Amino acid sequence: MRILVIEDETKVGCFIKRALEEESYAVDLCEDGAKGLQMALITDYDVLIVDLMLPSLPGLEILKGVRQARIQTPILILTAQSQVDQRVKGLDAGADDYLTKPFAIDELLARIRALLRRGSTESPGVLQIDDLALNPATREVTRGGQRIDLTSKEYALLEYLMRHTGRVLTRPMISEHVWNQDFDTFTNVIDVYVNYLRNKIDRGHSKKLIHTIRGSGYMLKVD
Repeated sequence: MRILVIEDETKVGCFIKRALEEESYAVDLCEDGAKGLQMALITDYDVLIVDLMLPSLPGLEILKGVRQARIQTPILILTAQSQVDQRVKGLDAGADDYLTKPFAIDELLARIRALLRRGSTESPGVLQIDDLALNPATREVTRGGQRIDLTSKEYALLEYLMRHTGRVLTRPMISEHVWNQDFDTFTNVIDVYVNYLRNKIDRGHSKKLIHTIRGSGYMLKVD
């Protein structure tokens, strides 16, 4: 899942980025409001985290701009302003949730998982296809009840595939959501990681779940 963090406090932004990357999210960080809005309008993010007090363009204007463009990406307000009226303005402008600074990183991660679940057709807890299960809260992956150990990037790739079961995911789509904006699209890294996943998910099972759609990309489905 790819997340945009628009936060002008460098230490806070870097802390959030590092924590999210440790949880296998691809993260873009922006410290300027106007640039952040531009990034949100041209890139398909899964979650936006927006501070209210930003240089060049306030967070509320970012919310309005995103919603006026009919982009329904979940938005989490991150703010030091604890006044009820400020939170109400943010929610009325199109935010889905808010978190007041200072905050616990565990709560931020839990709120992000909740926002991602709202757009998922899967059960609120575990993502599952056939006998393959992934628990976003514990990051545990099993197939046939057997635990599968994945690297951070393998986990991120599998979660993205599982949240879009039955849908063809092109290499550009995968690169946008699993890697960040600095990813080199001319490498074969995506194909390499798909093969890594196949070796861990499908090897030894007669029923294959990860499929190559020739000329298009990849799909997770029951064979």
